[in-house]
Amino acid sequence: IGFWDPLGFTKGNDEAAFKRRRSVELKHGRVCMAACMGHITPQYYKFPGFLSPSLGVKFSDVPNGLAAFSKVPALGWVQII
Repeated sequence: IGFWDPLGFTKGNDEAAFKRRRSVELKHGRVCMAACMGHITPQYYKFPGFLSPSLGVKFSDVPNGLAAFSKVPALGWVQII
């Protein structure tokens, strides 16, 4: 595409800074798309089996969205983080 900035948003910067901003914006967009799919997919599909066999928590018992924070056991969050 090249270095084209008709509105002057990158005034005072060079072409290398513009290319870096463009690549960072693509990366952020891809992370956002993955996050959206991570939010939408559980509406239609849940893994079979147990999330925590010792506590008897199945994947199907975990609600979608922020309500999942209260259902996942503490040691499960430790493994994720």
